Amino acid sequence: MILCIDSGNTRVKLALGDARGWQHLCALPKDCFAQDLAETLADWPRPQRAIGCNVAGATVAAGIEAILAKLDIPLAWLRGTATLAGVSNGYDCPDQLGADRWAALIGAHHLHAGASLVVSAGTATTIDTIDANGVFQGGLILPGLTLMRTSLANAAAQLPEASGSYTALPRNTDDAIASGAIEATVGAIERMFKPIAAEPGASCLLTGGAASELVQHLRIPLQHLGDLVLRGLMRVACD
Repeated sequence: MILCIDSGNTRVKLALGDARGWQHLCALPKDCFAQDLAETLADWPRPQRAIGCNVAGATVAAGIEAILAKLDIPLAWLRGTATLAGVSNGYDCPDQLGADRWAALIGAHHLHAGASLVVSAGTATTIDTIDANGVFQGGLILPGLTLMRTSLANAAAQLPEASGSYTALPRNTDDAIASGAIEATVGAIERMFKPIAAEPGASCLLTGGAASELVQHLRIPLQHLGDLVLRGLMRVACD
């Protein structure tokens, strides 16, 4: 069995399984992940090895490494490379591509035969294009939905920490901020999808903690895959 770890800015997501699928899957808050990770692994079957991606910084990575070392579980961190698992990295400097984006692109290519727009909606939202041949063409990074809302409250004295709801024509400030964040993100996604829309089987593969807020607003072919990064990690581990 292989342990896959997606260490993000808000949560540490874990999956235990093999090429056939997951036996266990969970998400832990980043703020208290160390104790939770140790307790979770104590309850799961022991993996032979682990593979992970980390965008939460060196302290979190060191904490994960320490826990797995105590359990004698070898760990490999995924990093951006020029090619991997049949996917080519079109970034100017391939090693600068975030490991979570790289894993999601690899997962997307092996789950979907056509061109894909790979969207990860988390603390940041990334919108990446990969063609049917597995070549990453490039993509966008923009603030995530929550970050958009809080940045307005932090930078503009008269705007609140919005807790509004989406509406097409907002008539109060909270709804205007919440709706603006969604419309801005959906607009960017749909605009990025246009260049591949006419390709056979083109689809948007959507993942991340905020994905559920976007699904109902998107008007493009769509697959919502909560474990896309983890699936990419498993593909690399089994390649």
